[in-house]
Amino acid sequence: MDLLRRLPVIPTLIVLVAVAVMVRLGFWQLDRLHQKEALLARYSAASTMSADAAWPLDPAATERALYRHATIDCTGVRDATFVSGRNSKGETGLARRVLCRLADGVEAPVVLGWTRAPVAAEWRGGTVQGIIAPGPRLVADPPLAGLQPNAPPDPADLPNNHLSYAVQWFLFALTALVIYGIAVRKRLAAADPRG
Repeated sequence: MDLLRRLPVIPTLIVLVAVAVMVRLGFWQLDRLHQKEALLARYSAASTMSADAAWPLDPAATERALYRHATIDCTGVRDATFVSGRNSKGETGLARRVLCRLADGVEAPVVLGWTRAPVAAEWRGGTVQGIIAPGPRLVADPPLAGLQPNAPPDPADLPNNHLSYAVQWFLFALTALVIYGIAVRKRLAAADPRG
């Protein structure tokens, strides 16, 4: 009881509140871990569906369509660019990307295929089949314009590091308690008249 009376009240409360917040953040990350696992399972199931998804027009539709097969009719092309990408063998190179204009005026980013060098692959439009990847963008499968296949979108590529974040928050809380305990012990030992 004497020890409790000698503890510094305000610093102790601050440390305890900080530790409580860190522990809460750790449990929040564990909750996020379970949410992410469910999301990845849903994406994996979507990649096995045989029916085509419609091209998504809003964020909610995009979420439902990710990793599903889709077919679009590209009536026009603009903004052809190269971005870094990987082919189906995992080699790095360049992915040819275009904006396709659909019949209703909506534009859909399409990755036509992969190449090692930035060669101009002319493609003016037409039917595109592929997988809806995050963005959203349609990754053509089969590739178009004489390009090689891109690496197919895979939900397993999405990071799920919430468990490591949870462990970090719990370790931060434990470290704060240990450091504060050592500091209080030294302070009480210095104030002890029996010293």
